Amino acid sequence: MAQRILSLAAEEGPERLQEALQSLAEGELGDMVTRQALKGRETAALLRGIFRGSPCSQRSGVLRRLQVYKHCVPLVESGDLHLGKVSEIIGLLMLEARQLPGHALAELANLFVDVIKGGSLTNGKSLELFSTVLTALASSKENLAYGKGELNGEEFKKQLINTLCSSKWDPRCVIHLANMFRDIPLSGEELQFVVEKVLRMFSKLDLQEIPPLVYQLLLLSAKGSKKTVLEGIISFFNQLDKRQKEEQRVPQSVDLEVATMPLDQLRHVEGTVILHIVSVINLDQDLGEELIRHLKAEQQKDPGRALCPFSVALLLSVAVKHRLQEQIFDFLKTSITRSCKDLQFLQASKFLQDLFPQQHDITAVILEVVKNSAFGWDHVTQGLVDLGFSLMESYEPKKPFGGKAADNSYGLSKMPAQQACRLGASILLETFKVHEPIRSDILEQVLNRVLTKAASPVSHFIDLLSNIVVSAPLVLQTSSSKVTETFDNLSFLPIDTVQGLLRAVQPLLKVSMSVRDSLILVLQKAIFSRQLDARKAAVAGFLLLLRNFKVLGSLSSSQSSQAIGATQVQADVHACYNSAANEAFCLEILGSLRRCLSQQADVRLMLYEGFYDVLRRNSQLSSSIMETLLSQIKQYYLPQPDLLPPLKLEGCIMAQGDQIFLQEPLAHLLCCIQHCLAWYKSTARQCQGAEDEEEEEEEEGVGFEQNFEEMLESVTRRMIKSELEDFELDKSADFSLSSGVGVKNNIYAIQVMGICEVLIEYNFNIGNFSKNKFEDVLGLFTCYNKLSEILREKAGKNKSALSNKTARSFLSMGFVSTLLTALFRDNAQSHEESLAVLRSSTEFLRYAVSVALQKVQQLEETGQTDGPDGQNPEKMFQNLCKITQVLLWRYTSIPTVVEESGKKKGKSISLLCLEGLLRIFNTVQQLYSARIPQFLQALDITDGDAEETDINVTEKAAFQIRQFQRSLVNQLSSAEDDFNAKETQSLITVLSTLSKLLDPASQQFLQFLTWTVKVCKENALEDISCCKGLLSLLFSVHVLYKSPVGLLRELAQDIHACLGDIDQDIEVEGRCHFAVVNAKTAAPTVCLLVLGQVDKVLEEVDWLIKKLTSLGSGTSEDSSQASNQTQALEKGVILQMGTLLTVYHELVQTALPSGSCVDTLLRSLSKTYGILTSLIRHYIQACRSSSNTIPGRLEKLVKLSGSHLTPQCYSFITYVQNIHSESLSFVEEKKKKKKEDDAAAVSTVMAKVLRETKPIPNLIFAIEQYEKFLIHLSKKSKVNLMQYMKLSTSRDFRINASVLDSALQERSLEDAENEPHNDQSSTAEQTDESQEPKKKRQRKK
Repeated sequence: MAQRILSLAAEEGPERLQEALQSLAEGELGDMVTRQALKGRETAALLRGIFRGSPCSQRSGVLRRLQVYKHCVPLVESGDLHLGKVSEIIGLLMLEARQLPGHALAELANLFVDVIKGGSLTNGKSLELFSTVLTALASSKENLAYGKGELNGEEFKKQLINTLCSSKWDPRCVIHLANMFRDIPLSGEELQFVVEKVLRMFSKLDLQEIPPLVYQLLLLSAKGSKKTVLEGIISFFNQLDKRQKEEQRVPQSVDLEVATMPLDQLRHVEGTVILHIVSVINLDQDLGEELIRHLKAEQQKDPGRALCPFSVALLLSVAVKHRLQEQIFDFLKTSITRSCKDLQFLQASKFLQDLFPQQHDITAVILEVVKNSAFGWDHVTQGLVDLGFSLMESYEPKKPFGGKAADNSYGLSKMPAQQACRLGASILLETFKVHEPIRSDILEQVLNRVLTKAASPVSHFIDLLSNIVVSAPLVLQTSSSKVTETFDNLSFLPIDTVQGLLRAVQPLLKVSMSVRDSLILVLQKAIFSRQLDARKAAVAGFLLLLRNFKVLGSLSSSQSSQAIGATQVQADVHACYNSAANEAFCLEILGSLRRCLSQQADVRLMLYEGFYDVLRRNSQLSSSIMETLLSQIKQYYLPQPDLLPPLKLEGCIMAQGDQIFLQEPLAHLLCCIQHCLAWYKSTARQCQGAEDEEEEEEEEGVGFEQNFEEMLESVTRRMIKSELEDFELDKSADFSLSSGVGVKNNIYAIQVMGICEVLIEYNFNIGNFSKNKFEDVLGLFTCYNKLSEILREKAGKNKSALSNKTARSFLSMGFVSTLLTALFRDNAQSHEESLAVLRSSTEFLRYAVSVALQKVQQLEETGQTDGPDGQNPEKMFQNLCKITQVLLWRYTSIPTVVEESGKKKGKSISLLCLEGLLRIFNTVQQLYSARIPQFLQALDITDGDAEETDINVTEKAAFQIRQFQRSLVNQLSSAEDDFNAKETQSLITVLSTLSKLLDPASQQFLQFLTWTVKVCKENALEDISCCKGLLSLLFSVHVLYKSPVGLLRELAQDIHACLGDIDQDIEVEGRCHFAVVNAKTAAPTVCLLVLGQVDKVLEEVDWLIKKLTSLGSGTSEDSSQASNQTQALEKGVILQMGTLLTVYHELVQTALPSGSCVDTLLRSLSKTYGILTSLIRHYIQACRSSSNTIPGRLEKLVKLSGSHLTPQCYSFITYVQNIHSESLSFVEEKKKKKKEDDAAAVSTVMAKVLRETKPIPNLIFAIEQYEKFLIHLSKKSKVNLMQYMKLSTSRDFRINASVLDSALQERSLEDAENEPHNDQSSTAEQTDESQEPKKKRQRKK
């Protein structure tokens, strides 16, 4: 039959063909098509023949066509046919579909809907036909039956799509359906239906099927609904990430069905999806713009949903396209700093912490992206690197940190900008560890920045470089050419940068001989450079090499602060060669360095400071170094035993024209000798008997050891005998820095003092508690002290800033801790007699404590100290603990009062101890925050054997706090003559510093707060600075316990009671909560502190209102949770504002003195009204978006502002103007008496009045804006809020400057009469609220 139809179809006339088709029974036609299709013979020709014989003009033809369509759709989906045959059949059916009448199309469309509902689609090929049917249906003009009524083609198509999106889809056909909808013209509403349905299907699909579906969705988004598509994709993957994290946290998931996909599979799918989105954005820029717009809007509402690991990774991948890079990086940087600021804001306030128990931390999210990118996300890495560098450059430190060794542990990440910079470094370091291909690029960029940013601080880049090298030392070998190129520029870099850079790349020098050789060449050239910095860089480089290339047989140094890890040493391919050849190499370097001993003082100084470290790390070089030092000192040492002074100071200076310079830092040279000799002797003792050295070397060692000892002994003896005149220094000598002689004398004095200090340390160390040696120490100190007194006296006369600086002490930190322990804590019977010599001199005791203070200050400012181990954080920490123990014992056991009775001049030792303790507590929190438990443990002598694991910081800190509390109470309760303001201030600061170590949730914290409140209530402190310190402490502690508004109200009542009312007839009720508020402190001290704290509360409220507004504009998702949070925030805001209004109610009725208090209060009031207006606007918005009525709380707040604040504000404005008019009239009277002399005074007073009345118009405007929005809210909420507001009659302030000027200049009677008229006109202008801001802006111009 099929052959017959084919032959009939070839004829010209269709009549016979039609007859043949009509003769076929109902099922035969379908069977024939199936047989033909399965045989693969001329199926298309057969179908064409059938269609030719079934014209659409005949009803039977239409039915036959429908029959073919209905049969072909299941046939195509059956999977029995070859794909080529399927495409052929579908193509033909699509062509013919447009000829079908509307009702047939509708029937066909319904068939497809049923097929989709039934889930019998397999390959989805027939859907191409469905899209053609729907498109044809949409353009059909006839009315079609639908249910009981009729619809046109467009409406019918809409109903079909609605039905389709409401029905259940087989997960296998989702991708085919999404693809089909691309070919159908859809309205915006229909597209939204389709997109939402596809997004809902995500969760039902297998993970591997999601990327192709996402791709289809993205292509579909070209029609519209871009925001919905992006939001759906980001939200889906965010949920998956959260679920994955939850499963990792709780490994045995109870619900086994929920146990989802393996992590690596999820990450690979996410990576593919990101690639799809990026590729579509490359074709459709609008999608990229929409992504940024959507995330910006979402971030305002819920940062946690907007910036999840998936969306950040997506943004960074998109950022590689330069058109969007700037926008994306700006958005990310703003989000990072805002997140850091919000976290900082929350940490500072218990009130906010209660309202926001969980806070989104974007830094953790970005570091998670770096971790996730290890799963083959190469498209994210470039964005991560660019973001890291962008953060480090945008938020780089503005001034040098100054520290070197302790820089990494510096507590500098307090500020949001510093946290952002730290985050940038973390991103780069983690990316470097995870992604090998991009390592050389990161390294090159870091080195480039170290070179090009030489003028600005680069310590953050050097720290990063150091961490990079430590994480993968061998990676530098591949980039060694870049490192050698950097070395070529060493001589042009600042010395700090050079030292940091060399320290960072030091492991590479062990691994690569070529790099080491190129560095040596550069350094040898630099030694002969004309630039001083280049020569210093050369010395720094050579010392580093000497420290790190050990000569065979050197002692291993346990003290090494910069030891190289074992893995790095093993990586050294030249290990055998190095250990044998290092000696020649090191001696060659030492030869180069000897040449530096004839250069400037700065270069020599670096050498002297570096030799000790070299010796300690490379003990085999000791004889060479000691010989060098011996030959150097012999140039200045006078061996004759009776010659005074023992050293040639003239050789240490050099004259150039009129100027005199220090040529040889002799004290530093002696200091170096003293430390090297002490080290040599201690190691020689260790090695004795351990192994037999060669005799020659031993004799040589003993030789220079004996030489040095005799020399130092002789210098000590003669220095004690020497008078100041022997050094050409006495009280009559010139010490001014303006003359050559003065400069020379200053240099001599500092050298002599330094030499005395070095000899004090030497003699104390070798004295072994012998009385004679300690008498020598005291003799040396006498010499030091005489000079010190003269310099201090001269400096006082000259008032020179340079002279006032105390010379930096030559004592080492280790010795200072030993000396203080001996002087104050050594109770050994055998030492008592010798120590009594030193203890008898109060000046020496004071000197020992003041040097300790100086050392701690240096450590706090630069992270290191001078002298041996000064750059070793571990040693510094141990010394700090020892010093603190001594100072704490000395301060608590001998009160200042006892000591001061017998003192003559200078600060008391107890007060110096207290200052030292204050500095130490600050330093430990800054530099050693991680080791605070060990620090507190070291101070607690009673609990010395406790395990380190169970140290309770709060308990230990509370114990120390109690000691200082006792001291403060003693101070406050002492008689007026004994009260020491300086000590009280220091004690308050110490308590403030230690209170930061208490856990705000602990009982000890609450006790401390209660005690602080009690002290403030009971002590009528009249000292301004102490009062300020005590109240600041109270606020800082109180704010971490609960909101301070109640406290502020009590303080405001006290200020009101103390200063009286603005209406002199009213007597204020004399209630006093806080004795610290009294006539001397109430204004301006307490008043300004209270207003400062009020401003902080206002900032918090303002922040909350912004959060409220963003929550209000959120979606309906989790609406009940959101509304609960909104209600909690609204309640918090209204309660805070209500209490603040009562604070202002007191302050605006207080007779404050003219000046800063009045000015600050007026500005603060303007801000308050601004925030009240923001709150009202929030409620206006809330009324718009829902039919909610306003809460009763808000009504009460408005009522309170109308009764307790606005009328009083107007009275206060009148009071302020009265004060100013009185001062103007007083000045005018003076002007009449002395016309010319007082012109300047008059203009000053007038300027002051103008300046102080400036905030008044702003306040009036703020009040009127508030009332304007209250009217709006009244209309919206149908609640009359204006019934509580009384319109003011006190409006006689002057806005018009010209009127004010004429009133001041022409004081005639006529002008005085006209003045009220001018005021009324200005009042008339004021009432037009819309005009007001314009006038203000014009005046500002």
